Amino acid sequence: MKRAAMAAGFAIVALGAMSQVRGASWDEKIFSSHLDFDAIAQAGPSAIPMLIERGRVLFKAKFTTEDGAGRPKATQAIVPTKRKRGINPAFTRTSGPDSNSCAGCHNDPITGGSGDFVANVFVSEGFESAEFDNTDPTFSSERHTTPLMGAGLVELLAREMTADLQATRQDAVKRAWASGEEQRADLVSKGVRFGAIVAKPDGVVDLSGVEGVDADLIVRPFSRKGVFTSLRQFTINALNIHHGMEAMERFGVRWTGTHDFAESGVPDAVTPGDVSALVAFQATLAPPTVKQDLPDDWRVAAEAGAREFTTLGCASCHISTLPLKSLTFTDPAPYDMAGTLRASETSRSIRIDLSKMPFAGQLRQNDKGEWLIPLFSDLKRHLMVDAQVSALGNELQAQRFVERDVFLTPRLWGVGSTAPYGHRGDFRSLDEIISAHGGEARFARDAYLSCDKAMRDDVIAFLRSLEIKAP
Repeated sequence: MKRAAMAAGFAIVALGAMSQVRGASWDEKIFSSHLDFDAIAQAGPSAIPMLIERGRVLFKAKFTTEDGAGRPKATQAIVPTKRKRGINPAFTRTSGPDSNSCAGCHNDPITGGSGDFVANVFVSEGFESAEFDNTDPTFSSERHTTPLMGAGLVELLAREMTADLQATRQDAVKRAWASGEEQRADLVSKGVRFGAIVAKPDGVVDLSGVEGVDADLIVRPFSRKGVFTSLRQFTINALNIHHGMEAMERFGVRWTGTHDFAESGVPDAVTPGDVSALVAFQATLAPPTVKQDLPDDWRVAAEAGAREFTTLGCASCHISTLPLKSLTFTDPAPYDMAGTLRASETSRSIRIDLSKMPFAGQLRQNDKGEWLIPLFSDLKRHLMVDAQVSALGNELQAQRFVERDVFLTPRLWGVGSTAPYGHRGDFRSLDEIISAHGGEARFARDAYLSCDKAMRDDVIAFLRSLEIKAP
């Protein structure tokens, strides 16, 4: 009892300041106080419900100039970069800041979901320090909003896959050293093959056979190209790019020598605890589900379409379920790099038991006790364009060294609620986006188009039954 009371006390210290009265009841400022990461971690499970709720508030909040929004003297670059001249405008639709709320884009059909074409953003990695005011693909890559539902489960899958791939590499290196001979190893995790490596006796590893993942074998499940490792990294990037809100752990005094890198007039605008609140909210968003109240004709067609989806080969990349060993989400994540808070930089982590979330009761388990996550993806990158089918090859900028025509397999859970489709959101129907699949997906696309209309309609009926449902 005493320990529980102490934990509750820590939770109050860490989170109770949220309820402090602001200067005036009509004050527009969002941050009347900030969260302390260490206090939250020390409070343990008792702090988690309040942390999630704070994250919900921050996700929907419209950040103000008094909160530090705007980055007048900094760019949208992921690495802290000063403007070369002038002052950044308050809002710039292309190079950002382009929004003052996370929910401004992630709102369809519910908070945390996708967005209409009007909410598209512009990725400009190749011109990280430049201003641009047009949408020409020479300058940026236009991207449709990805839904965040079930994001905590997705990150946990990626972490386990990373651990498997890196363990395979380590084992191959040990075997090569012990035997004095080259050792080949297939990179397989959760039934997904990421190519192969060859370890040599001198410790060198030939990575030329690696497929669909970076050479460090870290599975990065977020963004259209699969370049962000964690929700924390994704959140820090988005806060700066879209809102001009700089997180201390990347833009603070440790890395930049100043408490106000953007010269917004607000020092240390976003604390590690604030980021953790946003992470906790996203990580606990319920995964999409299957629509239950279907009319009889839709239900029959969807059942047939689910079978045809597999027969046509769609499920070779859009794998219906991936097994997950643990539902314990820890923050910080284990594979992040400098500029995103890492576990080695904290005395303890925040732990969120997703098995306690209401949605966990809807997840099935296999005979090993692993949770089956129905995301319809392999979390692997694939070439999506060829000489004949090139509609998805409309980008001129590479992102984080990923080729222009290569994209992460989209998670299809909830796809019936996320029109329009494609990385740019410029396909109005599911039939259109399926027909645009080229490259490694060409065989499945051709099989789909060779079917009669009734069979194609069945596949669409199945996909339309995968919905994001309001809690």
